[in-house]
Amino acid sequence: MITLFSGYDDPDKPKQIDEAEQPEKSGFFSRMKQAVNRTRESLSSKIEGIVALTRTVDESTLEDLETALLTSDIGVQTTTEILDALRDRATRKAIEGGDELRALLKEQLVAILRAPQGASAAPQAPPPRVTFLVGVNGTGKTTSAGKLAAWYRTQNKTVLLCAADTFRAAAIEQLEVWAKRSGVEIIKTRQGGDPAAVLYDAASAAKSRNISELIVDTAGRLHTKSGLMDELEKMRRTAAKLIPGAPHEVLLVMDATTGQNGLQQARLFTQSAGVTGILLTKLDGTAKGGIAVAIARELNLPVRYVGVGEQMSDLLEFSPEVFVESLLG
Repeated sequence: MITLFSGYDDPDKPKQIDEAEQPEKSGFFSRMKQAVNRTRESLSSKIEGIVALTRTVDESTLEDLETALLTSDIGVQTTTEILDALRDRATRKAIEGGDELRALLKEQLVAILRAPQGASAAPQAPPPRVTFLVGVNGTGKTTSAGKLAAWYRTQNKTVLLCAADTFRAAAIEQLEVWAKRSGVEIIKTRQGGDPAAVLYDAASAAKSRNISELIVDTAGRLHTKSGLMDELEKMRRTAAKLIPGAPHEVLLVMDATTGQNGLQQARLFTQSAGVTGILLTKLDGTAKGGIAVAIARELNLPVRYVGVGEQMSDLLEFSPEVFVESLLG
């Protein structure tokens, strides 16, 4: 049986997001800068060394820059393209000193991160807008669903969570906790239930209650698991029957700490799941945050959100400009 759980039903839980969990108010830039602190310490120290010793950029300088970029997990393909562009620029007009090199590098990184943003933008649609969270187990899908719900609440939107991960033990209970904490409702069923059936009820409820955002937590799966991929396709068809154009966004949840290994897995997954964007978790836990750049270039997908901590409000909408400035400012 499919049931409705309301985050408002528990009298011990406030209707608003728990202020005790809010970090001290700080600007978006400072939060992003803190999140990429490990990467910045590694990358910026190398860049500073290059800048300090550089008057006119030559091949030796570019080789040093190549090493710095690769150690930040920007990836061989993306690093090669950045270096080729800088070499081309140096051929046409000399790059005078490290400061100009830094500025040109920033331009390159922002351009790469911005390139997929428009082409893969989620279509505008009348509510409810449906977002699927997909990916392998262990990346933080269920936690991210709760954080995304809380983020939408700060945008003054109404949210409904759908517990469609009926495969993993305790996934439904975990999402219930996040629903309570963020003060939103959840549609759920028993473990082992039909994910498409619970999604049908959730979509129907979202329509009847004029909900702005329906967030669907799906079971973790590999692209090679044909049964689970077929199940995901069934869910897509179910959503589309009830809500035109649904799902409007399919976010692949990736763990930033897995780096290039996670990127290869994601590359195969996106070919099967109709992914439209990336939600990158644990960005604060790695010194290889350059993976965000590799994702944009090699998957041709925009990074939509980044997880920057354990608290409910530790989800930021991604900005290429702020990210690059935080790394190289």
